[in-house]
Amino acid sequence: MHASEDGYGLWLLAAVNAAFFIFFAWSFYKPLTRWDWRGFGMFSAFIVALFAEMYGFPLTLYVLGGWLSANYPQVNWLSHDAGHLFEMWFGWRANPHFGPFHVASLFLIGGGFWLLSASWPVLYRAQREGRIAREGVYARMRHPQYVAFVLVLTGFLLQWPTLLTLASYPVLVWAYARLARREEKDCLSRFGNDYVSYMQEIPAFIPRRRRALAPSAGGTR
Repeated sequence: MHASEDGYGLWLLAAVNAAFFIFFAWSFYKPLTRWDWRGFGMFSAFIVALFAEMYGFPLTLYVLGGWLSANYPQVNWLSHDAGHLFEMWFGWRANPHFGPFHVASLFLIGGGFWLLSASWPVLYRAQREGRIAREGVYARMRHPQYVAFVLVLTGFLLQWPTLLTLASYPVLVWAYARLARREEKDCLSRFGNDYVSYMQEIPAFIPRRRRALAPSAGGTR
């Protein structure tokens, strides 16, 4: 494959894009605890794997090339645009960057980064003051940062699915849920009944309708 013809083999571009999104996420997330670094490390590994295939070597297209060519002979599977697999499978013949899955992915990625940016200042203030973060997005869900990472990963998965990212995605979602539970154990030991009350009022990941909360002392994600 020739990079000038198909858009692959561009390892510098892959590295620059991966570094950009990892740094962009770090600038909002700023991991502090061991749980923070584990969650951020898993996100970073997913991003590196994604861009390695998007601009480096299209492993997924090579592995599935025979099946794809036999079932979708009208598609040039050696072209860079073919990496937008969902657009190709569902017959989107215009520019894949304007396809429904790509557009949906932009909303998910943007929403995820917005959620990261909205949650970090609230958590940081709560940690400095030694209390439970209950305002802002933390008044709607207990773990907005993990929800944000899943939104971003889902967006990239819709935009450019690969065998590696498809395989790692459910593992990452499970790992984020497990990290959230471990964090809650730490918070329960630190804040006791205050955190129990917070858990009873606020869902972990999927927000309910907003309702007034009683003021309480106590900080977590």
